[in-house]
Amino acid sequence: MRTHRTQSHTQPIISVRELVKEFSGHVRAIQGISFEVKEGEFFAFLGPNGAGKSTTIQVLTTLLMPTFGEVRIAGFDSVLEPERVRREIGVALQETGIDPVLTGRELLVLQARLFGFSSKEAKSRAMELLERINLTADADRRIGKYSGGMRRRLDLALSLVHRPRILFLDEPTTGLDPYNRMAIWEEIRTLHREYGTTIFLTTQYLEEADQLSERVCILNKGAIVADGTAAQLKQRIGRDVIELHFSHPEAAVQAQQHLYTFIQGIHTTDAHLTGYVQDGAHALPEIVRTLDREGFPPIRLQLAPPTLDDVFLQVTGETLDTGNIKDKEKGI
Repeated sequence: MRTHRTQSHTQPIISVRELVKEFSGHVRAIQGISFEVKEGEFFAFLGPNGAGKSTTIQVLTTLLMPTFGEVRIAGFDSVLEPERVRREIGVALQETGIDPVLTGRELLVLQARLFGFSSKEAKSRAMELLERINLTADADRRIGKYSGGMRRRLDLALSLVHRPRILFLDEPTTGLDPYNRMAIWEEIRTLHREYGTTIFLTTQYLEEADQLSERVCILNKGAIVADGTAAQLKQRIGRDVIELHFSHPEAAVQAQQHLYTFIQGIHTTDAHLTGYVQDGAHALPEIVRTLDREGFPPIRLQLAPPTLDDVFLQVTGETLDTGNIKDKEKGI
């Protein structure tokens, strides 16, 4: 039985070398990526739809075979030693096939038995996890009666039954209300902080990656386009973000034509214009004077340091929530 582990940020617990995954028709979903995750690290793996995130996770968790390259998990080769890999990992995928007829307690006991726990140990582990995820009051209800948040918490508990060293979480809070999302966040933080569990997270919420992770890797079209801490990735933009709000969409479009001298990477959405400026505090007065002179004064403006959303937009040309940006960035 594993107990608390001291985090070590020296040796990689996940090592990926020149990973390629092709499907029929020579469709290459992963383009030869390489990266490492250190033991105890909280690693966020981001990318727009179709970037190859889910395919990568399926390869790392032995659900898919790589076409080329090497994947080592906790020192074990994912192709040659898949059973050893599965003993070291917990996996909570976005789409799960939880039997709605079983109760939460029954499913946790069954999972523990499949991992070799005795009947007594399985019941004890199930109760421990039910208490951790705050489902003891609903332990004997059929899962088909659980809410979405309860199912997500149960799914997290199932991935923890055998006390894995590495936890793969594929969009664990998508679709949850703020209360359940924060509950999942807190449990993940506890696992990472108190047990030294290595976390490999994919998420639709960039705020989630920013607040939880120690390192962010962004994938686009099967290739890694950014890798570093959230702070490092924001610093690489090197500019302030400016947001201008106008009274109607036509004003935003017209104003855009007069701002290319000051603002880079301009794009508009409805009556909202955003972009990047060097030394925003110095540039802002001239921007306002120009718009007043041209007859398109903004009704509201905001200047802020870049966020992870801005990094994502810069390196992928997309936003995580809305997909492709029609007005491609200029000057970035």
